[in-house]
Amino acid sequence: MKHNEAGFGSKIGVIAATVGSAVGLGNIWRFPSVVQSNGGSAFLLVYLGCVMLLGIPVMLAEFSLGRAGHSDAVGVMKNLTPGKKWWILGVFGLLSSYLILPFYMVVGGGGTVARLQSFRG
Repeated sequence: MKHNEAGFGSKIGVIAATVGSAVGLGNIWRFPSVVQSNGGSAFLLVYLGCVMLLGIPVMLAEFSLGRAGHSDAVGVMKNLTPGKKWWILGVFGLLSSYLILPFYMVVGGGGTVARLQSFRG
């Protein structure tokens, strides 16, 4: 009996998924501290509402497109609209991930620096 299980096709796929998860954690690390320091509980409610109304449906759409298209962002857009230039939308998606990465590096590094300074005394 053969099991049809989803998995990664290469090591680079595993690395990319891991990095994507780590980048998403930057939002969780930085955002609550900024809200707390600025007293923004009302803003937090609006933020959570936007996540529920916008973030989750977009995430589910990405999952659905990726699973149905059996490709990356650019390949899926090429498969959905052959002969048209909608694949550029996939390029923008990939490019935005790379442009956001430095921010999360600073967020992660800033927390590390603060912890190291607290150990010094």
